[in-house]
Amino acid sequence: MLADIEPVNRESTAGIIARQLRDAIMNGSLPPGTQLGETDLAARFQVSRGPLREAMQRLVSEGLLRSERHRGLFVIDLEPGDVYDIYSARSAIERAAAIRIMRGGDRDRVAAMLDDAVHAMAEADQQDDPAALTEADLRFHEELIEASGSRRLTRMARTLLIETRMCLSALQETYRKSYQGADERVAEHNQIIDAIRQDDEETVLALLEAHMEDAVQRLAPGTSLTSGAAPGLPVGGVDIA
Repeated sequence: MLADIEPVNRESTAGIIARQLRDAIMNGSLPPGTQLGETDLAARFQVSRGPLREAMQRLVSEGLLRSERHRGLFVIDLEPGDVYDIYSARSAIERAAAIRIMRGGDRDRVAAMLDDAVHAMAEADQQDDPAALTEADLRFHEELIEASGSRRLTRMARTLLIETRMCLSALQETYRKSYQGADERVAEHNQIIDAIRQDDEETVLALLEAHMEDAVQRLAPGTSLTSGAAPGLPVGGVDIA
């Protein structure tokens, strides 16, 4: 009977492995193109192959690992077409989240929450910590989406934001050098917050679109979300589950 079922409080072994592998992919410890060997990973995690395979299959379904027949599993490669695909999907999700906020959310509360993320960006810049700066930047976007109150938008954004971290980790130096200091990044985010406080939906949406377009041009020069044809995705490339 259902009444006899007790709550499960501990994360499964496969869940723990999946989380650690996801974090390693996200922060660049397992860079794009890395092959994952079952024997080596089972020894590192000190587990049998069963939970390891379950964990890796989760990451395949999330689109973070790709399977090559007769070769094994690899961390996905992020080519210009992938960067375009990630940011075009993020643009759609964040636009939808912003509309929900502007048409029914507590805008002052959302603005105050986003202020905290921007302050963390500025503090990370003062400490010359580019990893913390990027983390605070993405926290801004995570909190914007979560503030919409839409579980579906939040769920759809989860893998996209992991892949965004991968992009920024792999291309961190290029991305960082393309800005004239972090003040420019902080200013972009503050403009979005100001438009939210001023109840200016049109400006919020325009700023978000410009922000995504700017990121694509910095990460994948020659591509654009607003003009020209979308670059093709490579065979076996990113497949958002």
